[in-house]
Amino acid sequence: MRLYKQKKKSKYWYYEFQFNGKTYRKSTRTTSKKLAGDIARAARRKLEESFGGYKQPEAPRLFSAAAEEYLKAHKRKVAPTTLGITARAIKHLSPFFRNKYLIDITMDDIDRFIEAMQKKGVTPRGINMKLATLRAILRRNHCWEALRPDFSMLDQPQNQGKALAASEDARVKTACRNSISRVLYPAWALARHAAMRRDEIRLLKWGQIDLNNAVLTVGASKTVHGEGRVIPLVGPALEALRDWASKFPNRLPDHCVFPRERYAFNTKKGAVIYKQDPTKPIKSWRSAWVAARKRAQVRVRFHDLRHTCITRWLESGMTIQMIARIVGWSSSTMNEMSKRYGHFSVEALRAAMTRGPIGQDAVDAQEDVAPRTSNTRGARKPTISKKEVASENATPKRGKKTA
Repeated sequence: MRLYKQKKKSKYWYYEFQFNGKTYRKSTRTTSKKLAGDIARAARRKLEESFGGYKQPEAPRLFSAAAEEYLKAHKRKVAPTTLGITARAIKHLSPFFRNKYLIDITMDDIDRFIEAMQKKGVTPRGINMKLATLRAILRRNHCWEALRPDFSMLDQPQNQGKALAASEDARVKTACRNSISRVLYPAWALARHAAMRRDEIRLLKWGQIDLNNAVLTVGASKTVHGEGRVIPLVGPALEALRDWASKFPNRLPDHCVFPRERYAFNTKKGAVIYKQDPTKPIKSWRSAWVAARKRAQVRVRFHDLRHTCITRWLESGMTIQMIARIVGWSSSTMNEMSKRYGHFSVEALRAAMTRGPIGQDAVDAQEDVAPRTSNTRGARKPTISKKEVASENATPKRGKKTA
């Protein structure tokens, strides 16, 4: 190994050494000969470790850097909605863990985060979603196993959704139909009568809808099983889409069904569009939805329209397999999902019991009234003649004794 300067007036030291039959020559970018020697020895040591198969342990990582890398890797695997949920979770985690090394995060730190979230009024489900993101980041960087034995998610209620009562359903429908936002009613119809999720509706394009055959093909979805599923259009969903399509005579297959637009509301002319971009989907109809549910005096989420639709299907007797195919449930989760989405009232259960099939008790009662017939139905019963009866009852004659 030697140290040298390329020119007399050069201020930086260079190193040169031989390793495994190859010459390595590089600038150290330092004017100190002593430091240049250390750099050269470190470079040779790194080559020796690599050649011998030695892997140097990684330096501790800050949560901020690990979270940024996780979000970037997550982007290629999940839907935009899920990515947004993850980004918001990291935003809430950052004030507590941003400047901490991953190996220094303890259960006390996690408990302090939970207490802070509870004071802000965050629901157990909301806290669990943020903790799941933290766990995924730690697991990705091999820092989770030390915390796993003492960690547990918060208990959360399973009945998050609800199904609207008939009167509530009617009021919400009227409020959406009378909304200033012309998007709200067709969006309501697809959620309430086709059980579509919000972003499945928002990102729809005209090429996915076949009004002649009354079917709709879902594009991007929350789950793999939800993508590409075909939904038959019936009732208000079909009527609303046909009416909505009439407002776009120049539509193209790649145009958004619910385009980004600006319009003013005129009491005489109604909604007057003054700016529209059919290549971009609408961002949200949240403000219109909040106003509509206030007018209807119903406390409900937009996603509860999907719950209501599925509940009505289950009450009507539609099989879980058929519902799973329409709404995009996998075969392994459809029973669990039907429990989550089936919100049956006492009246609905009573009606189902009244019109349901005859139970075993009723079958047994019928059998008591009408006893079972023999399997030899139609066969003639055996009879005994009077002569045979007399011969059986007669006293046998004494015979002669034989030697």
